[in-house]
Amino acid sequence: MTSKVKLAGRCMCGAVEISGTADGPTAGACHCDMCRRWSSGPFFEVTCGDLVFQGEDSIIRFRSSVWAERGFCGKCGSNLFYHIVDSDEYQIAAGLLDQQSDLRLALQVFTDSKPSYYTLADDTETMTGAEVYAAFAPPSD
Repeated sequence: MTSKVKLAGRCMCGAVEISGTADGPTAGACHCDMCRRWSSGPFFEVTCGDLVFQGEDSIIRFRSSVWAERGFCGKCGSNLFYHIVDSDEYQIAAGLLDQQSDLRLALQVFTDSKPSYYTLADDTETMTGAEVYAAFAPPSD
C-alpha cells in the first residue's frame, strides 16, 4: 500500500506555486526526444493529484501532442508539468518541489530513445516507447 504525500513547490521566480499529493513519493524519468529537447536531459517528474496552481495567469501551455500539453512559467521559463489533456494527471517537474530528499526513482520510460552518453544508476521499472504507447495512448478514431 502506497502512502499519499503532500507536495509543494514553485518555479524559479516564484510566480507559479504548486501544491498537491503524490503516491510514495516516487519519481519517473522520461527519455523521449521531446522531453530531452524540452529539459536538456531526461524529464524527471512526480505524478500529482489534487493539484492546485497559484499564479495560473503566468502559466503558458504548449500542446506537444494529440493527448498532452506541457506547461512552463511565462516569466522565468521554468518547466512546470506534462499533462495528459483529458485527465486530471499532471507530471510535475521534480526540480520544482521544495522537498526532494524523500523521492525515489521508480520508473524510466522511452528507454529505447535514451542516448548512450548517460546512464541512470537506480534499478527501476523500464518501458520502451512502444510499451508506453500501448499502455497509455488514447485509441485513435
